[in-house]
Amino acid sequence: MMDTYQPTLFELIDDFPQAVPISRWDSFRFADLFAGIGGMRLGFERVGGQCVFSSEWDVQAAKTYAANFGETPAGDITKINASSIPDFDILLAGFPCQPFSIIGDKAGFHHETQGTLFFDIERILAEKRPAAFLLENVRNLIAHDGGNTFKTIKKHLEALGYHVYATVLNALDFGVPQKRERIMICGFLNNVDFKFPPPVPSHKRRSLSDILEDESELDEKLWVREAIKNSRVERMKIEIGRPYITHENVSGMVTPHPFSCALRAGASANYILINNERRPSARELLRLQGFPDTFKIVVPYSSIRKQTGNSVAVPVITAVASEMLKALNTYERRSLIHDR
Repeated sequence: MMDTYQPTLFELIDDFPQAVPISRWDSFRFADLFAGIGGMRLGFERVGGQCVFSSEWDVQAAKTYAANFGETPAGDITKINASSIPDFDILLAGFPCQPFSIIGDKAGFHHETQGTLFFDIERILAEKRPAAFLLENVRNLIAHDGGNTFKTIKKHLEALGYHVYATVLNALDFGVPQKRERIMICGFLNNVDFKFPPPVPSHKRRSLSDILEDESELDEKLWVREAIKNSRVERMKIEIGRPYITHENVSGMVTPHPFSCALRAGASANYILINNERRPSARELLRLQGFPDTFKIVVPYSSIRKQTGNSVAVPVITAVASEMLKALNTYERRSLIHDR
């Protein structure tokens, strides 16, 4: 076990393809919508970005964001006029997935997206016309409503003139011990040559042991009752070496893994247990998402549990951001050469 955890995003950033050092993309501006506690912001700051606008409606998440970035995000995005937002180059949004009402081709543009939070992304993109965007959502967005939701999103983004790329990436492949599969949707106004990042080599990934704190220093309230522990142990189908994390699925089956399942905002307090004995600490939850140990905790444990469940795996965002910058820089460099 390591005494001090060094966050994956900082350790691995040198391994990600870097942007060509020319043009405005050496220093660019971005907007952080549905900002949560700033996971996407951290990733884009690591590749040279400057946040010029953020928005988050949840009061507790905004409190954590303010403590760590020195600014309180604007509130409800549905009430913000797009023209009032400062100009920016890249839009970021880990937007909530609300059910889309698909009425049909004759229903028109607004009927397909009005009433969903994706509409607010759409109207801001239409007004500000940034060069690129990154949207993040749950893997199931692809299958929602028989695939119609994703098709609608892609259609409307392309109607705005963007070239759209999408794939599912797993946080386990980018250095954190959490199986978290999320869809990444990237868009570019120019027809850039973009590819999603490859997985990090196995020897560069953090293990569960690497992110656990010294248990002697943890709050005793993290430990579960003996009855809960015994119930988990009795239902565990296999045994593996410590440390491990278990979670109970809908059928009641308990399986240990040397990594966490995806953190969930609405899960019960005992959703995941370390060695069937205790809940992860607030710092361990942040580490499972790749946040640095310098990240300040200013809200109760229950709020951090919700906030990390709603957040993103920072190393994944960093890797995608690096590839986006590489593609944007390469395109601009070629354009400059062509224009000479």
